[in-house]
Amino acid sequence: MTTINSPSPRIGSCSELMEFIQQVGFLPLLDSGIWGYSAEAVVDDDCRYVMLPDGGWDWPLWKWKGPIVTDGNCVYGKFFAGKAGFISMEWWPDFCNYRRSVHPAPQEGSIEEAILLTLHEEGSMITRELRAACGFTGPNMRGKFDGYVTRLQMACRIVTEDFVYPTDKHGHEYGWGWSLLTTPEQLLGREACRCPRTPQESFDRLFHHFKSLLPQANNKQIMRLIK
Repeated sequence: MTTINSPSPRIGSCSELMEFIQQVGFLPLLDSGIWGYSAEAVVDDDCRYVMLPDGGWDWPLWKWKGPIVTDGNCVYGKFFAGKAGFISMEWWPDFCNYRRSVHPAPQEGSIEEAILLTLHEEGSMITRELRAACGFTGPNMRGKFDGYVTRLQMACRIVTEDFVYPTDKHGHEYGWGWSLLTTPEQLLGREACRCPRTPQESFDRLFHHFKSLLPQANNKQIMRLIK
């Protein structure tokens, strides 16, 4: 099993990062608070964020997110203490099983339920469209709504299907892009979200995996990843 306790591998392509995600099972995109444990930490220096002389920027890792989400046999969302990252399909059933046991389904009539019902009806939506459809159009509503969506991602009830970028008059994509949100059942199918184990059995598997993967991490750090 791959162990992250030494100088990080130098990954230089999207396909190499896809393969690495399959090896480790779980990989936060940016700083996880655990030394060496993020996609940002394992890629080559020239794949990280850089400011260009003309005032623009280049960030290959950021641009890889879309292809990895659509072709990398993994799930992407804000799963790790509210921060984004990847989970391989091998580990998704156990992670989803445990997370949903500690983050119960939204109550009837709640805002969270309204968000999920909207996604069920529409299939997938970028965040700003989902926010408007749910009536969060007033001042200072963006941050409040994003908090609900993040909690639903932490509960494994919303995931990112892809990323959508605006285009200029020449048809060139620009900007940071928007997450195209959906439910895991719609993206992966219901069977992919079912697990033959109890939530406690899934937790035990997850904890053992993270302990083996991250020998430099303490139990508190590992629990932040799992819960």
